[in-house]
Amino acid sequence: MMKIIFVVSLLSLLFVHSANAEKGDRKKPIYLEADRATVEDVNRKEGSRVSVFTGNVILTQGTLRITADKMIMKEDVQGFRHATAIGELVTFRQKRDGLDEYVEGWSERAEYDSKTDKIELFRQARLKRGTDEVQGDYIAYDMNSEFFQVKGSKERGVESGPDKRVRITIQPKNKSE
Repeated sequence: MMKIIFVVSLLSLLFVHSANAEKGDRKKPIYLEADRATVEDVNRKEGSRVSVFTGNVILTQGTLRITADKMIMKEDVQGFRHATAIGELVTFRQKRDGLDEYVEGWSERAEYDSKTDKIELFRQARLKRGTDEVQGDYIAYDMNSEFFQVKGSKERGVESGPDKRVRITIQPKNKSE
């Protein structure tokens, strides 16, 4: 357990650069495409609105793009959104601020919170930045600080999961970098 925490901490130091997720994305409108959509405005009096999108769902906001088979979007009274994306393969991609590089992720389920700018990837999760990559059963990624946490299924108590251990690939960098 301590060995995994040490490795993840070390990797977070290796992955952290001064660049963050594209800062301008947050101020851009969210566009959603799907085969079907249901908007339940009934809950608005309780302070939230729930929308369900199914069939080839694509969410874009600036350079952020999330694709899924189904997405449940909850919006609070302040306008912050929490999206739960489900599918055989859920993907996300976002440009890093100030760099010509993207952070990409894949999993069976993802939860995105626009208030905290965090995305969580569940089941067969992968996160890739440039040529470096991490894999596990669960990945939490903070888009502002670029800090991430990776857990294997054994640590999460899911013994039957295919990702019992965390796997990390760090490519060598040129000394000039």
